[in-house]
Amino acid sequence: MNTTTLPNPPPDPLPPSPAPRPSAPPFADDAPFFVVLNAGSGHDDAALRRTVIADVLRASGRRHELLAIARGDPVDAVAVDAVRRARDARGAVVVAGGDGTINAVASRVLAAGLPFGVLPQGTFNYFSRAHGIPRDTADATRALLRARLAPVQVGLVNDQVFLVNGSVGLYPELLEEREAWKQRLGRNRLVALGAALATMMSAHRPLRLAIDCDGTTRNVRTSTLFIGNNRVQLDRIGVTDAPALDRDRLVAIMLRPVGPLAMMGLLLHGAIGRLGEDDDVVHFPFEQVVVRPAAVFGRRRMKVATDGEIRWLPLPLVFRVSPQPLWLLAPAPEDAVEPE
Repeated sequence: MNTTTLPNPPPDPLPPSPAPRPSAPPFADDAPFFVVLNAGSGHDDAALRRTVIADVLRASGRRHELLAIARGDPVDAVAVDAVRRARDARGAVVVAGGDGTINAVASRVLAAGLPFGVLPQGTFNYFSRAHGIPRDTADATRALLRARLAPVQVGLVNDQVFLVNGSVGLYPELLEEREAWKQRLGRNRLVALGAALATMMSAHRPLRLAIDCDGTTRNVRTSTLFIGNNRVQLDRIGVTDAPALDRDRLVAIMLRPVGPLAMMGLLLHGAIGRLGEDDDVVHFPFEQVVVRPAAVFGRRRMKVATDGEIRWLPLPLVFRVSPQPLWLLAPAPEDAVEPE
């Protein structure tokens, strides 16, 4: 099969007959909250955030436990403990953190089928913004008290959860560079932008991938393959396929291999919400794609980013929608906020 730079996007097939609507887990109005609090997320003092959460829940009379993640400690152990406690008490697991922490806790909650709440504490907070959750800690905690369960689509890559995006290629490299900058300069959006500029200006070898989608295999050359599962992020960069997320699909974005100056142009187009219009960008919705290097040469793993966290996963990579939704404690209409 001949190698092409980028394929034409496959047509979006007609939607299948609706699947039976999944049943929400039981959740009483006075069910307790088990709050996983990441001391390393956001800008505010972790002790102050913890006090605010506790004060709001205590004033409402809501039963709760705060389970803190010490800086540098693994999130997963605390998430497992929170899930066990919530299951025993018929309560909900709530996470106070950024998108990476939310991902780690959500992975455990999804498997357990429990109610899930979010108190955003990160830099970008794409997940909470997409679901109308207030940025202010006190407002978000009060919203939990009136929230109702809503099913939320979960993306999977080799059964690893992603709520916002998954990717291979240049984007994981950008995330690693951004984390290094944050360690030195702090966590804010200007630092993230500076790291992105530095990564874009560096030389990168394009990926040669074989992508199976809708019964067709395409060999492509691309600097990055980005899989979106978040309406706010897709709308913000100007990719028009975001409505497909409401039809049990994910959205693939591929960038043509270009030089540093052209890459800067792509970054600018993304910043002003016009990336989807660029001739060097292909994007399309899908139900499942299978990704492997076009020339394997014994390679068994690839570096993958999921919601900002980097991991090595075995080949092939299978991106798909989870058959089970995440049951989010979504804000009532009077508490929901519009994405910034």
